[in-house]
Amino acid sequence: MTEVLPDAPDVGSLPRTGETYNIVGTSPAHHDFIEKVKGSLLYAADWRLPGMLHAKLVRSQIASGRITRIDTSAALALPGVVAVLTAEDVPYNQIVENASGGLGEVTVSQPVLAADRVRYAGEPIAVVAATEPEIAAEAVDLVEVTYEETPGVFDAESALADDAPLVHEEGNVLVNWNIVRGDVENEMAAADVVVEGEYQSQHVEHAYLEPESGVSWLENDVVTLRISTQVIEHATEIAEILEVPESKVRVIASYMGGGFGGKEDMTVEPYLALVTWHTRKPARMVWTRQESMLASTKRHPFLMRYRTGARQDGTIVAQEVEIIGDAGAYPCLSARVLFAGAALACGPYRVPSVRCTSRAVFTNNVPSSAFRGFGAMQVVFGYESQMDQLASKLGISREEVRDRNYYVKGDTIPSGDEITTAVAVTQTRELALQELGEGPPPTASHKRVGRGFGCGMQPYGRTIWFRDHASAWLTLQTDGSLLIRSGVTDLGAGQAASLCQIASEVLGAPLESISVYIGDTALNPPAGGTFATRQLYMSGNAILRASHDLRDQLTGVAEDLLDAADGELAWQGGKVQAGGRSLTLADLAKECQQRGVNTSNLYTWRAPGGKFDPSTGQGGTFPDYTFGTHAAEVEVDLETGQVEVRRYVASHDVGRQINPVRVEGQIQGGAMQGLGYALMEDCPLDEGQAVSTLFANYLIPSSMDMPDIQVAVVESGEGRGPLGARGIGEPPVGPTAATIASAIEDAIGVRPTQLPITPERILKLLDEAGSAGAQTGEEQA
Repeated sequence: MTEVLPDAPDVGSLPRTGETYNIVGTSPAHHDFIEKVKGSLLYAADWRLPGMLHAKLVRSQIASGRITRIDTSAALALPGVVAVLTAEDVPYNQIVENASGGLGEVTVSQPVLAADRVRYAGEPIAVVAATEPEIAAEAVDLVEVTYEETPGVFDAESALADDAPLVHEEGNVLVNWNIVRGDVENEMAAADVVVEGEYQSQHVEHAYLEPESGVSWLENDVVTLRISTQVIEHATEIAEILEVPESKVRVIASYMGGGFGGKEDMTVEPYLALVTWHTRKPARMVWTRQESMLASTKRHPFLMRYRTGARQDGTIVAQEVEIIGDAGAYPCLSARVLFAGAALACGPYRVPSVRCTSRAVFTNNVPSSAFRGFGAMQVVFGYESQMDQLASKLGISREEVRDRNYYVKGDTIPSGDEITTAVAVTQTRELALQELGEGPPPTASHKRVGRGFGCGMQPYGRTIWFRDHASAWLTLQTDGSLLIRSGVTDLGAGQAASLCQIASEVLGAPLESISVYIGDTALNPPAGGTFATRQLYMSGNAILRASHDLRDQLTGVAEDLLDAADGELAWQGGKVQAGGRSLTLADLAKECQQRGVNTSNLYTWRAPGGKFDPSTGQGGTFPDYTFGTHAAEVEVDLETGQVEVRRYVASHDVGRQINPVRVEGQIQGGAMQGLGYALMEDCPLDEGQAVSTLFANYLIPSSMDMPDIQVAVVESGEGRGPLGARGIGEPPVGPTAATIASAIEDAIGVRPTQLPITPERILKLLDEAGSAGAQTGEEQA
């Protein structure tokens, strides 16, 4: 279902909502669809090279300790082993992540290979290279590492104690964000009602179908890697590690079998580069599923404490928020994740007075880093729970309390940043609840049915102080075909295909005549990584501007050949038309070549910049936001605690749909992933050691566990992306946990506050609430 909002105003130079398109807004079967169905698309692990070595990591068996000895002699003596590399073989053994852009986090480096200390179980210590994967695996077991164990800290709040063991000499706090506005103390004291809540989220595994993998080789003395990565720009860091010029490292990204943020940090890249650089041979590394689940980065567990003050009519006057995020052992992207949590901690609601503290804290757990939703999704569970609590305490409906507080266009968020595009959260809520409707009664006397909803606000694009940019290069060939070159990486969500649709719309080149070349640092102009729901916003705008500029370059020749007036040309179906006359793109390109008119255009689009002052917590944050609401119906078994999701609706304002099928797929996939986060998925750690490293006991929702996700789309036409589009990759994962908690509370009368909401936790809630569940059931029966 799609709803178009009427009379949407222009956003800058973007077209009006009523403008129609030929290619944008349709759902053609692109090249990636076809190749995936045929099984002909090659992923990183599918590549083989003659004479290649197989690389495997030796990982720490303990979570905290000093390395007193590394003995590689037995491994090196094993026939077929070519090299065993340790920290002393790494030219520059540091990865320094300045995730906030220099706005206040502690500078802590992460070793490529641990030299004298390990800080989490699974930390790489050595890399083995052998002629066969079985030999490499055997050699890993022959590397002897002797440790002196030291006390560790495995809980983020405990790590803040004065006597907590230090994960790093610099301290256990990576960054402390403070966003302050108004007079919180006085407003809170004057509030008619104050509600408080503490909420917890968990470590979550990315669980992509394709594990971390890649190959490497030397070509003209250039270390070349073909890998599964979201960020080809890691070539710069690889060059630093090898201490070679950047021109001596080339990174090629394969199409990915999922990433969700887990391939935003480097995974196999530095180890493959080291093996190839030292041995001068090609190499291959593929992490096993067990290895991936043991040592890959995870979603940040958040501890969130909220105090919300409001008037009797439900109008919020003040909010205090404390967020503590478990960064794990190294910085990775924690500073950015905790900033997003702070900036979005109040959700899509006006709060005049705010004090939010958000800290990323080191522990001896596996590092946390980017994951779909990136900090802005964890806080949805907090602020939506507060809104429901507030409604309950005031005796008004959940809809009414939200209607009194929703942002409108022109409002400012707590950092002082103005919202300059449509806030269609009311429309998404109305659509979601309308589509959910009223369901059937419970299926048994010991079961209870509940319905709930949750609203979300998710940024898209990088924080604006990074002054982001992306480039695209278009060439119209003399046969009328179009080449697109972009450094974009494709996670499997159609990032490359959307560029084709935009270019086809502007230039009229048929999709089947367009070839797109992506993800190569040597051959493509840089586009920046695929993360933060930024590629449609960044590369989409770059391709839109490049297409318009190329069309402008060609227009004079076309008008001359067709004797057309200014503005008369129509570009469609591989032709340029005017007044009943037409010219093929092939003939136009040939004529341009004859006249010396350039048929290529390289365009760099630069996102608007801004500043943020960490000392005041005020300034620019994100380019724009995507708003949405989810609604669910659940049935809870009071005897077992089992929760069945009977129906689920997800509604978002996508601005404009470039490809409706892909939009629907993003929303359905994000909601399903969020349902796993809400009800099942957890990576429990025991003193830093992973309790489970197998899918056999890491629960992921399947099609048998959950209903079909019903999608209801709003098109306001006011996004900052190309043609008014908004980012939709991350937003659908955010509202799910709050939505399910709302529905469960409606069913049993008790609000879950800790994720995942397992049957055991449901039963504990019922026990603690005494007869509350039974009373609710009597009212339903």
